[in-house]
Amino acid sequence: MKIIVAVTFLASFALQASVKKQPVDWVNPFIGTSNFGATHPGAQYPHGMASVVPFNVAFKQGEENPFEKDASWHSRPYVHDNKFLTGYSHVNLSGVGCPDLGSILLMPTSGDLELDPEQYGSTYRDEVATPGYYSSILQKYNIQAELGSTLRTGISRYTFPAGKANILLNLGLGLTNESGSMLKVVANDEVEGFKTIGTFCYHPEDVRPVYFVAKFSKPANTFGSWKKMPTYQGVEADWVKYNNSYKPYPSYTLPMAGDNIGAYFSYDLDKPQQIEVKVGISYVSIENARENLMAEQPAFNFEQVKSDAKQKWNDLLSRIQVEGKQQQKSIFYSALYHVLIHPNIIQDSNGDYPLMGSHGVGNTQGKNRYSVFSLWDTSRNLHPFLSLVYPELQSQMVNTMTEMAKESGWLPKWELLGMETQVMVGDPGSVVIADTYLRGIIDFDINSAYTAAKKAALQTENNLLRPDNHQYIEHGYVPVDKEDTWGGSVSTSLEYYIADWNLSQLASTLGHTKDAELFSQRASNYKKLFDASTGMLRPKFANGQWLTPYDPELGRNFEPAPGYVEGNAWNYRFYVPHDMPGLIEQLGGEEAFLEQLIACFATDNFDMANEPDITYPFLFNYVKGQEWRTGEKVQQLIAQHYVNAPHGIPGNDDAGTLSAWLLFAMMGIYPVAPGDMDYALFTPTFDKISIKLSEKYYSGKTLTIERSNQPSSFNGQALERPFIRHQKLTKGGHLSSQDYQKEY
Repeated sequence: MKIIVAVTFLASFALQASVKKQPVDWVNPFIGTSNFGATHPGAQYPHGMASVVPFNVAFKQGEENPFEKDASWHSRPYVHDNKFLTGYSHVNLSGVGCPDLGSILLMPTSGDLELDPEQYGSTYRDEVATPGYYSSILQKYNIQAELGSTLRTGISRYTFPAGKANILLNLGLGLTNESGSMLKVVANDEVEGFKTIGTFCYHPEDVRPVYFVAKFSKPANTFGSWKKMPTYQGVEADWVKYNNSYKPYPSYTLPMAGDNIGAYFSYDLDKPQQIEVKVGISYVSIENARENLMAEQPAFNFEQVKSDAKQKWNDLLSRIQVEGKQQQKSIFYSALYHVLIHPNIIQDSNGDYPLMGSHGVGNTQGKNRYSVFSLWDTSRNLHPFLSLVYPELQSQMVNTMTEMAKESGWLPKWELLGMETQVMVGDPGSVVIADTYLRGIIDFDINSAYTAAKKAALQTENNLLRPDNHQYIEHGYVPVDKEDTWGGSVSTSLEYYIADWNLSQLASTLGHTKDAELFSQRASNYKKLFDASTGMLRPKFANGQWLTPYDPELGRNFEPAPGYVEGNAWNYRFYVPHDMPGLIEQLGGEEAFLEQLIACFATDNFDMANEPDITYPFLFNYVKGQEWRTGEKVQQLIAQHYVNAPHGIPGNDDAGTLSAWLLFAMMGIYPVAPGDMDYALFTPTFDKISIKLSEKYYSGKTLTIERSNQPSSFNGQALERPFIRHQKLTKGGHLSSQDYQKEY
């Protein structure tokens, strides 16, 4: 008997060992759901317009309201630390710092019908999340909720106990700063309507409706709509009992509009049952939402939706294969998962999409149209990463950006659902266009794109992308006493320098010699802000005088700091990635530069969670003999800030930017400056990385990166510098990266 048991155990162990994990199996969607990472664990399809996410930005009655102590709770639909849930939202953002979407919430309950979310909300347990799937148990009702999604639709499967069951649709809850919605209960198994969204980061841009159609797998026994009644002071009337309460309208099938409205579908179940709800989404019309639903989910088939999403994720994630420790694989593939969420498609199954900057409708004629361009963040590394690993996706995105410029007159800056939010500073759209083209992705209307970028660089009045451009052109920098919009004269100037340098590189490639000279000269004006007495890039008045008094550390805790956006002078001290040799010269040479770069980290003035300085660990490569410090610093930062846990991202993922940093860092290559085709080289985390290159865009088939104890080489040829060109890497082959040991 013991022999049989032993043989059975060994056979079982051998079977498990033989089942090799696929990349999708390493993803942990809970990474980044705490520590302000602003990611979510919901059912997400790659670049999906719809997603189904547990909405727990709420509080249980009698408990402290988290909104009052931490406004950042507003910016994300899910926070791992919170355990009180009020539904599952169907349009969501991942890793952004301002609130919007988090809307169209479904909530299953049991027992008597309750319409107040503080009352019907529930704690939950047994959370499970994998790419394209989420599940948990609502403890108050003992209901299992399972979530899935396609590109434009979501599906929920609720397992109810016997008895009275309810499914609520709440259009009042959400993260958007806009209110107002409409719904119509079409039948006992269908409801349609829209929810208004917009005013991202509290900017007064246009608002836009998100349309939906929801269908239920089982007709309801009773159904209707409801409305939260407003409060009126000093009113004596028969209906006063409804004030500030939730009034149901049974079997109500006429359209209802308001700020806090919803619908309910109730069932009398004689035994435990599963009920599925599928929801189609559109930013064009209710009819298109219904068409999306029919195109992607013609029947109720939760398992098929779950399986299809997993397969799609695995196909994309398998573009990169790594060999290393299990925990390293988990954080790597989870980061890769996060960079493939935004930008996301916005066109309907028939090609319709909302035009940029207007309320008209365009059609893609079979192409993909993208949205959620957080370019101040993603221009730095996410788009260069996509250009390397997923150039076909990057091509679609720059085609979208170019079309947006044709429609609105401007490249996007921080675009959301066809609306320009004007969030942050600089001109990152021009940067992305130039960087993408220079990397060899040229299948877009480069002449139109270049014309739009040049317009942003030269127009001095009513410039949507560069509101400070008139001052910048006149002085060569944005004066601290003349700054506009977001403020941050130094930060704004530095972003303009990078954009101008990119335009110079692009103009030169396109044969526009005079333009190239003009923009190159403008990009070198950063030297006008260099203060030799402090070694800082310092705010300056229009009359040429320095801002005084001056504290380079002011702003390190995000308090207002004249001249700087989201940081202090140290965070921007080395932020001239397009001309590091020139900045090193300004700082007094390599020895002085090295001393100050080390001091930036030693004095805790480096912020891993903010974009301007995330290139700094790679700057040691510019000092001969000090390259080993790059690898050492990168591995320290990975170990300190990235772990396989909810707090595993150092801060707001910024639509995948911090995840893209990790991916490059673990692969041992990093694009120090967009527009610069050099990758900094350093010790990779993994023993071996294999990237399948796109044969449509690159001549190589596979790029392999391996850690070695020998000097770095590519295809057997020694590398003289700790950098390698993008064009060389994409020819394919073998990059052997030296595993630098401490040499001090």
